[in-house]
Amino acid sequence: MRRVTFEVTYPPELAHPLHRRLTRESGVSRMELLAWGPTATVTTLSWYDADPETTAAVLAAVESIAERHLVESDEGTYAFVHQTDFEFADDLMDLVSQANVVFVPPVTFRDDGSATVEAVGETASLSAFHDRLTDLVDVRVERVRAFGRRASSAALTDRQRAALDAAVTVGYYEVPRVGGVADVAAELDCAPSTAGELLRKAEAAVVTDYASAAPAEIRR
Repeated sequence: MRRVTFEVTYPPELAHPLHRRLTRESGVSRMELLAWGPTATVTTLSWYDADPETTAAVLAAVESIAERHLVESDEGTYAFVHQTDFEFADDLMDLVSQANVVFVPPVTFRDDGSATVEAVGETASLSAFHDRLTDLVDVRVERVRAFGRRASSAALTDRQRAALDAAVTVGYYEVPRVGGVADVAAELDCAPSTAGELLRKAEAAVVTDYASAAPAEIRR
């Protein structure tokens, strides 16, 4: 199983109305499609790197929107949107529906007309999807990595998790460092040697998990 990141650039006739508006609207440069429902009437959750007013202006380009609810955040705006149709071109929808791969959120749309999508599947299925996609849009493979179920947070024991929480609390990971292992031990009510061992094992688990998930660049 592989997880492949594709960067695509749509011709105007295949671009979604939201994406076309994104390329023209000032004040917003990126939209991330975070969740969607595979139903005839579509409910999506997206994030925009813009304020609610600008986000509303972008959403106004989509005629199929029946309801919307915007939630402002510190870095942008979340949009809960109910649509009566996806409004993607039929050729793209046919390709997606027939592909033997699964698409992993987020799908990121940018104001330069490009989009990034990740797909998971067997090598042959991913290659077939890539070949059909290149018939419709400009495609670049950004990266590929092995895919497997993994439990990143579950890799830590409760005691290791408590050690990391204590370390953050006392400033152990601040730059420059404020608290030391002794301070972590005091938070945990244990010996410094025990606190040190808990931190080393917790850090090893976190770093190993991150390294195993890091994408390997494809050289084509």
